[in-house]
Amino acid sequence: MALSNVLSTIVGDDQLHARWLNTLSLMENTGARKISASEDPITVTYIILKHAAEEHRHAFYLKKQIEKVGEVICPTYAGEYLLAPSSSKYYLNQLDVSVCRYLKNTLKLSGAELRFAAYLLVTYAIEVRADELYPIYQDVLTETGSKVTVKSIILEEEGHLEEMINQLKTFSPDWEHHAAQAVEIETDLFTQWVNQLTKEVSPTAVNN
Repeated sequence: MALSNVLSTIVGDDQLHARWLNTLSLMENTGARKISASEDPITVTYIILKHAAEEHRHAFYLKKQIEKVGEVICPTYAGEYLLAPSSSKYYLNQLDVSVCRYLKNTLKLSGAELRFAAYLLVTYAIEVRADELYPIYQDVLTETGSKVTVKSIILEEEGHLEEMINQLKTFSPDWEHHAAQAVEIETDLFTQWVNQLTKEVSPTAVNN
């Protein structure tokens, strides 16, 4: 089932839509916390601080958008207020683990160097995905006349991707190869996540 069709099903149901926004908020918050965890207390840069702050703001913004959906409350990130909760939490954590494993095996990194390199590659892969996911979601929102909008997030994510590319160019002359590996890992995990979403929001479509 195409992602746009899954999102159309979600947006068409207030309960699903609220939980979807809460799930996106969870994932943005998880990303922000991972960025903060990778920071060196002394050498942390303006760009990293800016990026972490904006991801935290995205998490808050998405949470706030739930108010536009209807009389649906998602007070926490507990499983009953999320879509595909296990897969949603596994996706980012496993991406981090898998990219760290790749960096250890190929570049023999450890400690602070490993944390920073993982931040670069994981964040790059997520930004590439965000540049695809949010515009598709916005198209569905526009088509359905929803009061929810993610246009501001789309603009900031485009800037984030450019910033990550600039940092990766400084990190390694082979950055494109390493980035491609991270994207390949992310693509597999994203596909698993979408499959779980599909099963939850439109179980009949899985068998068609």
